[in-house]
Amino acid sequence: MATPHNRGEKGDFARTVLMPGDPLRAKFIARHFLENPRLVTDVRNMLGFTGTYGGKEISVMGAGMGMPSMGIYCHELFSFYDVDQIIRVGTAGSISQDCKVRDIVLAEGACTNSAFASQYRLKGTFAPTADFGLLNAAYTAAGKSGLSVKVGNVLSSDTFYCDDPDANDGWIRMGVLCIEMESAALYMEAARLHKKALSILTISDEILTGRELSSDQRERSFTDMMELALSIA
Repeated sequence: MATPHNRGEKGDFARTVLMPGDPLRAKFIARHFLENPRLVTDVRNMLGFTGTYGGKEISVMGAGMGMPSMGIYCHELFSFYDVDQIIRVGTAGSISQDCKVRDIVLAEGACTNSAFASQYRLKGTFAPTADFGLLNAAYTAAGKSGLSVKVGNVLSSDTFYCDDPDANDGWIRMGVLCIEMESAALYMEAARLHKKALSILTISDEILTGRELSSDQRERSFTDMMELALSIA
């Protein structure tokens, strides 16, 4: 059944979907890692593919930028295409001295400055968290592969260009590792729909020091992240 944002039909998506923000990164994953990938959706150029990896059917689809975009795509995948789990593979900017470029962050929890949770009419503050099974599997797989990973809280921010120069100070004091823009929406949708989700993030830049990865370093580091996600898919 097609939706306003997805032309796929029932059965076009695997039970597990990897979701980078960039649809071209979804295309890269499909072409370089999946066997016999086929395009299943391209509405608004938000590309989605399904193929196999290690004999298991896997899908990969872009999520766009920000929580509203992630909220749309993950909701439709969970609700209309029988997807059981989504693994976000994306980038983040470090706000922790313990988090360096090329490190991989497993987002145990996703703080946010967004009002996304207001739709659920909760009588308090919801704490969006990863599925523990996926989190534990990724941490174990990373250790076996010798990858440098950090586990902890991330911040899903509604703003990329923020007018408040002190906006990060409180999050730094609370030990938040890095900033990105989608994980909290993914975790909330997964919780509401009783599905599984995990965000695996590569640190592309250090906000505190100004250090950032070169294009060559990004390609290699992102490949490590993709291989880790596929190993637990």
